[in-house]
Amino acid sequence: MAGGAPRLLREPEEQRATFLDLFLDLVFVFALFRLSQGLLDHLSWSGAFKTLVLLLAVWCVWIHTDWSTWRARSTSGAADRADLRRTAIQVLVIGSMFGSLVLAAAVPEAFGEHGPVFAGAYVAIQVGRSLFLVIVRRGDKRAQRPEVRLLFWFGVSAVLWIAGAVMQGWPRAVLWALAVAVDYTAASLGWPTPRRGRASAAEFSVSGEFLAERHRQFFIIALGELILVAGFGLSSNAFEADHSAAVVVAFATTVLLWRIYIRRAGKVLGEAVDAAPDPLRVALSTMYAHPVMVAGIIAISVGDELVIEHPFGHTPPAWVAVILGGPALFLAGRTIFEYAVFGRVSRIRVAGVLVLAAISPTMIFLPPVFVAAAAALVLAGIAVSDAARARGRPLEPPSPPG
Repeated sequence: MAGGAPRLLREPEEQRATFLDLFLDLVFVFALFRLSQGLLDHLSWSGAFKTLVLLLAVWCVWIHTDWSTWRARSTSGAADRADLRRTAIQVLVIGSMFGSLVLAAAVPEAFGEHGPVFAGAYVAIQVGRSLFLVIVRRGDKRAQRPEVRLLFWFGVSAVLWIAGAVMQGWPRAVLWALAVAVDYTAASLGWPTPRRGRASAAEFSVSGEFLAERHRQFFIIALGELILVAGFGLSSNAFEADHSAAVVVAFATTVLLWRIYIRRAGKVLGEAVDAAPDPLRVALSTMYAHPVMVAGIIAISVGDELVIEHPFGHTPPAWVAVILGGPALFLAGRTIFEYAVFGRVSRIRVAGVLVLAAISPTMIFLPPVFVAAAAALVLAGIAVSDAARARGRPLEPPSPPG
């Protein structure tokens, strides 16, 4: 590499996730748990909005930390991503991991007294990682260019994060929502920077196999939150029949979410990225789809906890919102995901969202466990429809939009 810069490339055969990637994920198990507990403690539209802002920040940290490990597919060597075996990159990822731990610990009071801690950790991770890579790659302008773009935009959003941290109440929520919007909009626009314009697809090339594997792993982490809720609910209620019935519904819902996610699009994401005319566009589409699905899982987690604890009690409207809204959010994100991989809208998933919305007004008259069972039946109908449509037909190849 020119100028003696440290080697930061993965070899072509090293496109799979490493143990360090999986080690990083441990922190996000904790982060998702804190997000779901925060929503449970503030179960309102305001609480849901704030949880969404925090989730998008957590996801942005994870995806960009992961992005720093991607290997460029371009034979020209543009936009080379980091090789985790190198000590410098191990330090970077472990540093991001510790920052993410602080970030997650601050989540419950992020809109209270721990706001400066949350914002400070987020800015330190995002700006610090980009600055670190700019310095490490100083001998290779092509590899350094995407990190300069990210450093610029994370610096822009840092102003809003810090400004929000010194405010209280809704001003903080608004400023942080704008900060998240800056981080996500900059990506969709190609991280335009002064005198450089927008990034080319080659600058942020991705490995389809690595991207698909890491997204699947994060989704499994999110499903693990549902397993924890079901397991704790079963053990803490002494295996009583009514609580056990609620656990069965919760577990069945978890299985259905896994099945619907993985059914075809989840399996061929890597092929879709590699086959796409613009791989970066597919990568960004999945980057937007997955936090929507994870938001749905967090809502389902809260709903499961309420249902297991009070299976045959009264069902307030806020409970209906998470018990049915969680699956609806998941299906909405899964529809975006389907479009990114196959270039078409899944009508059965859209229908599922509409059915969940249609039945929600009447659900306040039913016990929580029946509401959860209704949501599970909608998901089961989609899973059965997927299986029936695929039976006897050749596997559909990925066909991402051009």
